[in-house]
Amino acid sequence: MKFRLIIDKNREEEVIIYAHEKTKLVEEIENLVSENNFELTGFIDREAVKLNLAEVYCFISENNKVFALCEKEKFRLRERLYQLEEKLPENFVKINQSCIADIKKIKKFDASFTGVLKVIFKNGYTDYVSRRNVKNVKERLGL
Repeated sequence: MKFRLIIDKNREEEVIIYAHEKTKLVEEIENLVSENNFELTGFIDREAVKLNLAEVYCFISENNKVFALCEKEKFRLRERLYQLEEKLPENFVKINQSCIADIKKIKKFDASFTGVLKVIFKNGYTDYVSRRNVKNVKERLGL
């Protein structure tokens, strides 16, 4: 595969890939580009902050409000969870009714003897995969 970078301040930025088939590398490039094009505004009290999707570990719903969990902060969003699910890139997967997780930010899964799958994120946040979503999560992880 050849790589070519052209810097032109007068043109709109775009990524064009010519490939014989859609490979893992092409999918990773596509996810990287879509992450950088995704604009999200989070709120802490009355302060609005532009969020970088690469910093978000997961999106959760609590008390009918949606939050983006980052390394140490929790930002309130105006979007609903189902709206985010439609727009997010492929590395985000719905793990239960109230959480959409970035699979790149998952540290590990703990399976209990009762069959419950616990998700532990790199920032320490924990949640559970619902039985309904286990199959989809495993497919996204390639298991």
